[in-house]
Amino acid sequence: MMYWGYGMGGAGLALMTLNTLLFWGLVIAGVVLLVRYFGRGAQAPWATGSRSTPQQLLAERFARGEIEEDEYIRRLQVLGGTMTTHRPGG
Repeated sequence: MMYWGYGMGGAGLALMTLNTLLFWGLVIAGVVLLVRYFGRGAQAPWATGSRSTPQQLLAERFARGEIEEDEYIRRLQVLGGTMTTHRPGG
Protein backbone atom coordinates (compact mmCIF):
# COMPACT_ATOMS: atom_id res chain seq x y z
CA MET A 1 0.00 0.00 0.00
CA MET A 2 1.29 3.46 -0.87
CA TYR A 3 0.95 6.43 1.41
CA TRP A 4 0.38 9.87 0.00
CA GLY A 5 1.44 12.99 1.87
CA TYR A 6 2.95 13.24 5.30
CA GLY A 7 0.08 11.77 7.23
CA MET A 8 -0.52 15.06 9.01
CA GLY A 9 -3.07 17.65 7.98
CA GLY A 10 -2.81 21.41 8.19
CA ALA A 11 -4.20 21.47 11.73
CA GLY A 12 -1.51 19.07 12.94
CA LEU A 13 1.23 21.19 11.37
CA ALA A 14 -0.19 24.34 12.94
CA LEU A 15 -0.39 22.67 16.36
CA MET A 16 3.18 21.43 16.08
CA THR A 17 4.38 24.94 15.17
CA LEU A 18 2.46 26.47 18.08
CA ASN A 19 3.89 23.92 20.53
CA THR A 20 7.43 24.59 19.32
CA LEU A 21 7.02 28.34 19.73
CA LEU A 22 5.49 27.89 23.18
CA PHE A 23 8.31 25.59 24.27
CA TRP A 24 11.08 27.96 23.19
CA GLY A 25 9.23 30.95 24.63
CA LEU A 26 9.07 29.21 28.02
CA VAL A 27 12.74 28.24 27.85
CA ILE A 28 13.80 31.83 27.05
CA ALA A 29 11.50 33.29 29.73
CA GLY A 30 12.93 30.85 32.29
CA VAL A 31 16.50 31.83 31.46
CA VAL A 32 15.65 35.54 31.70
CA LEU A 33 13.93 35.06 35.06
CA LEU A 34 16.86 33.07 36.44
CA VAL A 35 19.36 35.70 35.33
CA ARG A 36 17.25 38.46 36.90
CA TYR A 37 16.78 36.52 40.13
CA PHE A 38 20.42 35.62 40.65
CA GLY A 39 21.84 38.87 39.25
CA ARG A 40 19.66 41.07 41.46
CA GLY A 41 21.71 40.68 44.64
CA ALA A 42 24.94 42.03 43.17
CA GLN A 43 23.27 45.17 41.85
CA ALA A 44 21.53 46.32 45.03
CA PRO A 45 22.68 49.92 45.60
CA TRP A 46 21.87 49.83 49.31
CA ALA A 47 24.13 46.82 49.83
CA THR A 48 27.31 48.69 48.84
CA GLY A 49 27.04 51.30 51.58
CA SER A 50 27.46 54.23 49.19
CA ARG A 51 24.40 56.21 50.24
CA SER A 52 24.21 59.87 49.37
CA THR A 53 23.74 62.41 52.11
CA PRO A 54 20.73 64.74 51.98
CA GLN A 55 23.06 67.60 51.08
CA GLN A 56 24.46 65.63 48.14
CA LEU A 57 20.98 64.78 46.90
CA LEU A 58 19.99 68.43 47.17
CA ALA A 59 23.10 69.50 45.25
CA GLU A 60 22.30 66.96 42.52
CA ARG A 61 18.75 68.32 42.19
CA PHE A 62 20.16 71.84 41.94
CA ALA A 63 22.69 70.74 39.31
CA ARG A 64 19.93 69.12 37.23
CA GLY A 65 17.91 72.33 37.38
CA GLU A 66 15.04 70.85 39.36
CA ILE A 67 15.23 73.59 42.00
CA GLU A 68 16.29 77.24 41.89
CA GLU A 69 19.25 78.72 43.76
CA ASP A 70 17.10 80.42 46.40
CA GLU A 71 15.30 77.17 47.19
CA TYR A 72 18.63 75.30 47.24
CA ILE A 73 20.11 77.75 49.78
CA ARG A 74 16.99 77.71 51.94
CA ARG A 75 16.79 73.91 52.02
CA LEU A 76 20.52 73.57 52.65
CA GLN A 77 20.22 75.86 55.66
CA VAL A 78 17.32 73.78 56.95
CA LEU A 79 19.45 70.66 56.64
CA GLY A 80 22.17 72.31 58.73
CA GLY A 81 24.67 73.13 55.99
CA THR A 82 26.27 76.53 55.71
CA MET A 83 26.18 78.55 52.52
CA THR A 84 28.47 81.45 53.42
CA THR A 85 31.67 80.33 51.69
CA HIS A 86 30.70 77.75 49.08
CA ARG A 87 28.17 77.88 46.30
CA PRO A 88 27.62 74.98 43.89
CA GLY A 89 29.01 75.67 40.44
CA GLY A 90 30.87 78.76 41.47
